[in-house]
Amino acid sequence: MSTESHGLPAATPAPERGDGPVPLQLPAKVPVQQYRQAQSNIPDDKSERVRLKQATAAFVEDNNIVPPLSIAELREHSAAIVASTGIDTVYQDFVAVLVNNESWRETIARIPYERRLLLVPKCLRVEEHCPAPFDQFGMLCKECGLCSIEDLTREAEALGYAVLIAEGSAIVTAMIETGKIEAIVGVSCLNVLEKCFPHLEAVAIPGMSIPLLQDDCIDTNVDIDQVQDLIHLTARDRTYRLDLEGLKTTVRSWFTPESLDTILGEVKSVDGATDALARAWLGRSGKRWRPYLATSLWVALSSEGKDEAPVLPDDLKKLAVAVECFHKASLIHDDIEDGDALRYGEATLHEEHGVPVALNVGDLLLGEGYRLISELEASGDVRAAMMRVAALGHVTLSRGQGAELTWARAPRPLSSLEVLGIFREKTAPAFEVALRLGALFAGASDEVLDVLGPYSEALGIAYQIHDDLDDYTGHGDSDDLADLRPSLILAIACKRAQAEADQDYLASVWRRETRVGPPGSPERKRLEAILGGAGVISKARELSDAYERQAIDALGILTHASAKGLLRRVIGKIFGDGDLIPGYCGEFEKQNLAARAATTTPAD
Repeated sequence: MSTESHGLPAATPAPERGDGPVPLQLPAKVPVQQYRQAQSNIPDDKSERVRLKQATAAFVEDNNIVPPLSIAELREHSAAIVASTGIDTVYQDFVAVLVNNESWRETIARIPYERRLLLVPKCLRVEEHCPAPFDQFGMLCKECGLCSIEDLTREAEALGYAVLIAEGSAIVTAMIETGKIEAIVGVSCLNVLEKCFPHLEAVAIPGMSIPLLQDDCIDTNVDIDQVQDLIHLTARDRTYRLDLEGLKTTVRSWFTPESLDTILGEVKSVDGATDALARAWLGRSGKRWRPYLATSLWVALSSEGKDEAPVLPDDLKKLAVAVECFHKASLIHDDIEDGDALRYGEATLHEEHGVPVALNVGDLLLGEGYRLISELEASGDVRAAMMRVAALGHVTLSRGQGAELTWARAPRPLSSLEVLGIFREKTAPAFEVALRLGALFAGASDEVLDVLGPYSEALGIAYQIHDDLDDYTGHGDSDDLADLRPSLILAIACKRAQAEADQDYLASVWRRETRVGPPGSPERKRLEAILGGAGVISKARELSDAYERQAIDALGILTHASAKGLLRRVIGKIFGDGDLIPGYCGEFEKQNLAARAATTTPAD
């Protein structure tokens, strides 16, 4: 097998043209997504909704539930699930929707996209600014970019769906009667779903629905991960049954001391002290995203044409540990270069054992990573390709760190593009290396490998922006603001600050002449006041959303259903609860408007 057959590498970290690196371009703006607490009969905690979905799936399978189901049957089954999970009975209607979805899942998965209808409520739009006209079939989206309707409809139509931005059963019934629609995927509130259900049951049309989290017709949300999962549901994607949370737990289990000793093998050293430190550091806390990505993509690619998830071979564990070896080595070296005293809430390795020992442990981990790859049961060409990918990622990451170190010698204000460029070289390569190694080990085609570069770049930048935002809120592992390192938040603030005094203050922070202190300190409060007045945090979140969308868009050309489905779901796993799209169920708009008017107290 030649390296060319694996497209090596079709899009290497920070891809280069003959005249140098490709200039970084800001992604297109995406609609700002707002969060509200879910209404009382829908769990607000996403993890609780996921738990209910998993319990429902198990219940439907264990009891061999066959659709179509009457409302009475749905209520009976949902009552049983509520009782078995011990959740509040107020969630029974929500669980009934999940029962209906799970009962139809396998049926809809086998129906081609072009025989499905996606129903989107018109009031996902920003009503006061929406330029879209209406005809007898519903709203005609102008793709103005103000709301999420464009993203949903564009993605669904690219797959082959018929899409309606409308409400009411008459239009849907008319389309079903044409014989061209065999399944419906809908977004609506619980009230509308309950009202429309009898129409679907009467014609036994397979249907799955995603409930909005509120039904008060104003600024409501829906779980975008569920929408994307259902839109992309297909029997060609063997990963839609994959328990991604379970897989993540499995990957984490590979980093226990006992497991690492088995995977890394016997220590061949005089005293073994360096290996012991390296393995202990490797087993320390961490999100394990990179080994998880390598493992997940291997599973997706190896699931092609199979009904069950493939057995995870021991060599896959070696590969996952190799990926984490590279990551943990980079953290050791970064902590030394940045002078950080804490990592994961504990003393950094160089603080605990000194810089020489820490440097040596980091070097050992790099060597272990390459050793593990060299020992994989794969052709020589594939192993050579994997070595090259790891080496290129290492080089790119070092260049990104070098750019930051060069800045640190003569600190100055950086533009947003300059900061994002550092993110591209420091964070994105680790994601791309992990995905490429998993893909190469699974024998991926050039088509799959070609999308990993742009996908990883956008994913890595979005991840680092999230990290900056976590630093700002005090939820991160580090604090780039307090430590005075290149920060997107500071870059945006410099551009947006209006008062000359604020501009001078921010410039002094960039030059490391003024420290801002940790969250809660007087210095931090001054900075936070400037950031709040300039809308900096909302702009950073907007950029993060835009890069997440860019990662999703990078998958558009991918025809490998399992890889595409997996890579799309990974975005939801990494970024979690922020993935919400605003909208509401318009069928109850008049009632809700009237109710609000009746309870409004006139101003004196």
